[in-house]
Formats: sequence, structure tokens, C-alpha cells
Amino acid sequence: METESVAAAHGDEAAFAGLAERYRWELRVHCYRMLGSFDEAEDLVQETLLRAWRYRGSFQGRSTFRAWLYRIATNVCLDFLDRHPRQPAAGAAGGPAEVEWLQPFPDRLLEPVADREAEPETAVVARETIELAFLVAIQHLPARQRAVLILRDVLGWSAAETGELLGMSVAAVKSALQRARPVLRAHLPQRGSGQAMVPTTQERELLRRFMTAHERADIATFAELLSADVRLSMPPLPYSFVGRAEVAAFAEQALGPGSALHRGQWRGVPVSANRQPAMAGYIRRPGDPSYQAQVLNVVRVEHGRISEITAFRPEVFEAFGLPATLS
Repeated sequence: METESVAAAHGDEAAFAGLAERYRWELRVHCYRMLGSFDEAEDLVQETLLRAWRYRGSFQGRSTFRAWLYRIATNVCLDFLDRHPRQPAAGAAGGPAEVEWLQPFPDRLLEPVADREAEPETAVVARETIELAFLVAIQHLPARQRAVLILRDVLGWSAAETGELLGMSVAAVKSALQRARPVLRAHLPQRGSGQAMVPTTQERELLRRFMTAHERADIATFAELLSADVRLSMPPLPYSFVGRAEVAAFAEQALGPGSALHRGQWRGVPVSANRQPAMAGYIRRPGDPSYQAQVLNVVRVEHGRISEITAFRPEVFEAFGLPATLS
């Protein structure tokens, strides 16, 4: 590794490309946590690698090549957030704030392609640090506090390492973390401990029932799957619905006899996003030869019921390797 890093720093394109590809997947996850947007994370990972190549001579070997790339990626994200400041929008009727730029992350991109044993320093992406609820909560933090929390509590970096990366004193890092943690906790949903890394059998069965109810426009069965305090949001649209009755009423409006979609035929495809069960919904309207991509629903399950549904536009299908149409 050390020889490869030195070669990359001295302009060996093959060595640099090998290292860049090795770490691309986790840099993408890091940028995604910082931004909450998959598309922006993709763009900024590319900017990170371009910047790393341009300033490759600045790598002096005082840290690992991985840590050096994280420094660049974090600063690229902070620069972006400085240029594009944004805050979650206030929720309707005092409800949870809306992160209108939120996008889902395909589970298939959460792990490296290479053999993990070759990279013992690389940690598995824990579910609680990639779920949509975590992504929404962390967007409430100022950008630098967000970076400190991710580096310290998610990646496990020391206060000294974090301070060196961000150009902060150890005392400033500790202070930022102390301010960030309560804000994060305040915006996270209550949950049980010991979450499974991937959707459980129970969650997959609940998703199957959800898909069946959706395909049949069976609002009564759909409502039975929901928790009493379920929440439905639809980023980037600034709308949300809270409570079983309100979400079921919206589903009736969207899928019921009075809807323009009611006469169409639905087909669901199970996928996995952010370590959560999800459904890609396709619809074939009367006279259409094929099913068209319509919605990607990511669900969160608590105590055997659906506690949250985040519905995304079909523009996100490409990242999941999903076709725009089904025959």
C-alpha cells in the first residue's frame, strides 16, 4: 500500500487509479452523509478525485492515502455547502422538517467490490448511519458540526485526527461534537436497539404485503400495515402527511376511484435503499404498451408496522439500475 501511495503521489496514473477505485465507494458514502443527495455525492466524489490528482504532490505520507482522500472529500463537501447554503424547511402544521434535496442510496453501492479482508481498516456501513431518518436528522447540523460528528461518531476518527483534517483544535472538535449530538438525537425517531444490518424477514414480508396492497389499490389493507403515527413525505415536494388516517386518505386520493391513476395497472419491484426495504412502482395506463416508472417508496418499519414512507420521483431509478419501463 505504501509503495502504491508513493507511486500515485509521484504521478503514476495506474497506481492513482487503483487507489481511487478502491476508496471511491466509501468516499461516495461519506459525501452522501454530508449532503443527503446521491446525485450531488456522485458529483463531489468525482471532484474529490480530480482535486486529489491535481494536488497529488501534496501527499507527504504523514497520514494514510485513505485519510488524505477523506480530507479532500470533506473539504470539497464543505466548499459546496458554503456555496449552496440550505436548511430543512419547516414541516406543515408543526410537523417534522422537510429535507427537499433528500435522495435514496442504493444498497448495492454500499459495499466495496474488492475483498474486504484486503482492507481491514474499512468498516461495514452500519444501518443506523445510512437510514433516511439519520440523513434527515444530520442535515439539521451546521456543515462543520456535521463533518465533526461523521468523522468522530460514524467513522471513529480520534479528536486529534478530526482536528487535523478540519484545521481545528482538539478542544474545538470536542465542543462541536458536544453541540452536535443533542441536535441529532432530537431529530432522530425513537427506535429499538440492535438493528439488523439489512432488512429482516419480517420487514421483507411487510414490504410484500405493502406491494400487493399498492398494486390492488387496496386502501383498507394498506392502512392496516401502518403505525398510528406513520409519516409520508415526498421529497423534493414540500408535502408530508402524518398519522394513519391522513396517510390512508392521501393513498385513497392518489390510488382510489377518483384518481387519474386508478384505471392503470400497477407493478411493484422490491429493492433495498439505505438498508431499508423499498418498492419501485411502475404503472401501465390504459392503452399504454408498457409499465412506466412512477415512484420509489422507501419504508421504515417499527414494531411490525410501517412507521414511515418516503416516496421519491422516478428520476432516482437509474441509480438503482432500474429500467424506465417494464414490458
